[in-house]
Amino acid sequence: MSDAAHREHPGTVTLHVNGSPLSVRTGTSVAAALRIADAAHMGIARRSVHGEARAPFCGMGICQECRVDIDGLRRLACQTHCEDGMVVEAAR
Repeated sequence: MSDAAHREHPGTVTLHVNGSPLSVRTGTSVAAALRIADAAHMGIARRSVHGEARAPFCGMGICQECRVDIDGLRRLACQTHCEDGMVVEAAR
């Protein structure tokens, strides 16, 4: 989203999820952004050691199923708010 677009919609931020830009409302969790970005796969965050898809489950950080790389650091998607320019890498 361009600077002009941000001025028109000041309540949004643009992040990159698995290399694709995504604009969401300010205050959106990364877990919700994953779901928005890839609704067909229910917001897969990671894969288990056996290759099974894992997605946010508890929504409060206890289950740890929503672990993703955010700006190069492993973080919990359900406990992290989207920020402008953030780079999120999740399982595909």
